[in-house]
Amino acid sequence: MTQRVLGFFLALILMPLAVAPNLAEARGAPESFADLAEELTPAVVSISTETFVSGSGDGLPGVPDGTPFDEFFQEFFDRYGGDVPQESMPVSLGSGFIVDAEGYVVTNNHVIEEADKIVVILDDGTELEATLVGTDPKTDIALLKVEVDHQLPFVAFGDSDVVRVGDWVLAIGNPFGFGSSVTAGIISARQRDIRSGPYDDFLQTDAPINRGNSGGPLFNMDGGVVGVNTAIYSPSGGSVGIGFAVPSNLVSRVVDQLKEFGRTRRGWLGVRIQSITPEIAEAFGLPGDGGALVASVTPDGPAEGAGLEAGDVIVSFNGTEITEMRELPRAVADTEVGRAAEVIVIRNGEEMSFDVVLGELEEFEQQLASGSDPGQSDDDDDKQKAVSNNVLGMIVRPATPELAQQMGLDPNVQGLIVTDLEPGSPAMRAGILPGDLVLEVGKEEVASIEAMAEQVEAARERESRSIVVRVERNGDAQFLAVQLGE
Repeated sequence: MTQRVLGFFLALILMPLAVAPNLAEARGAPESFADLAEELTPAVVSISTETFVSGSGDGLPGVPDGTPFDEFFQEFFDRYGGDVPQESMPVSLGSGFIVDAEGYVVTNNHVIEEADKIVVILDDGTELEATLVGTDPKTDIALLKVEVDHQLPFVAFGDSDVVRVGDWVLAIGNPFGFGSSVTAGIISARQRDIRSGPYDDFLQTDAPINRGNSGGPLFNMDGGVVGVNTAIYSPSGGSVGIGFAVPSNLVSRVVDQLKEFGRTRRGWLGVRIQSITPEIAEAFGLPGDGGALVASVTPDGPAEGAGLEAGDVIVSFNGTEITEMRELPRAVADTEVGRAAEVIVIRNGEEMSFDVVLGELEEFEQQLASGSDPGQSDDDDDKQKAVSNNVLGMIVRPATPELAQQMGLDPNVQGLIVTDLEPGSPAMRAGILPGDLVLEVGKEEVASIEAMAEQVEAARERESRSIVVRVERNGDAQFLAVQLGE
């Protein structure tokens, strides 16, 4: 089956995994999983996909374009009638499960993403061609539909929020194309981030998962689906007891939206955020590194309309405490579009509350896709070297149309541009780059080099060890903590 590879030397191969059970109290190992497997297996399906290569007038299967064989074979087909045949190539083999009697089937997006034809194979061997209802690449979930004249066996989603590390789980799928197979294990960990998408929150399991299991269900001991098996960590492509499943509470929300709209509709706050390092926490006077730091606010977006500002630290969203940056995108995405959400921030050491009416993320992304991004210039050979003040190792100059073009920026940009850096300087060590546009120093807007120097001097007088510099790079703003020298 098609699978993705994550990681460096060891592969994170996308496949099904198991998720934690729905148990309120610890239970001993069952004597047998036979009754549960017999009950659940009829709702688990195998999925095969095909793609079509070549076609009428588009060349010949297996024959490179532009060769002498082109003319020979085309003359043959013209003489004896018929078009160049269309060749079907197998793409992948995976798993899925039926979620209602009408024939809706859940699987992984990576199982079907390149398919021209999708076939769902029921437990009794019946093959049904499926239509694609919708996909969500960000969570690797797809929803299919098969048409039948009778009701199909199906399974229900369980509550993935209550599964605990150590709970028993059962994985059913189609490993290596052998057909329905059952494996058992426990939940090994929760809330795993494997860097596969913006909403990573995987359940980790040691239930054996192999090629072909992708898209299959992970059941608790009550028979509820608590996860969709999606990836494994493996040096060989086979199970080594580290698998990951998308939690059912996330999957069920995506499935409901795909069924209703054919796509997802996620909440959108309209901020760009970054993690808070200890250095940034100190520079901002924060008690710790919890929360999500607002690096920039989207113009005319929901957050700007509600009054949020760059430099705010979001510590709570709609009643959910934000202890680290990655928790905020998930909390926002899970909130209904058009709903007012309470956002609590720390600004200048004080806690403030804002009510933000969320927009729709997909609508915003479509607007971005339809717009034209100003290209970055690659013609940097004749960049002029800055001959201006040096602030913490940053050589900065006021923006002019000519300078902005030389640095690959919008000619209309205003402010201070970093044109060069002293090797080994505090600014270079902090990650500042030539071409960055300096927006703020010490949380104050700076319109001149003199203003920058004043903020640095004031920070030194306060005996601060670092100062926060807010820069814009490739259209995105971010805060960087620059160490103060002598």
